[in-house]
Amino acid sequence: MTNTSARRLQKNAPLFAALGDKTRLSLLVKLGEGQLHSVTSLAKGASLSRQAIRKHLSVLEDVGMVHGVKQGREHLFRYDPKPIEELRLSLAEISRQWDESLLRLKAFVEEK
Repeated sequence: MTNTSARRLQKNAPLFAALGDKTRLSLLVKLGEGQLHSVTSLAKGASLSRQAIRKHLSVLEDVGMVHGVKQGREHLFRYDPKPIEELRLSLAEISRQWDESLLRLKAFVEEK
């Protein structure tokens, strides 16, 4: 792994951690539809309280996947795809490295 790849993975570790929860993933799916949502609307039909939803949104805000905006008296949330693109690049780099390793292994085995 190159130093650049290692730094990217270290930098993106909090993003991967934030996605490691099914509630946060479901919140991202709802927010990914492109509409602004309040905590109340996100909590509808969920088995969690508004406070619990807000804590999950805070985790997503901390890593930049979600941004809160004020509209009048309401605090609404929207999805930001930029961090997910960073994760995609990290995963593509890992995949490329594994592909290279497997090709080297294949060449070594076939050489013998």
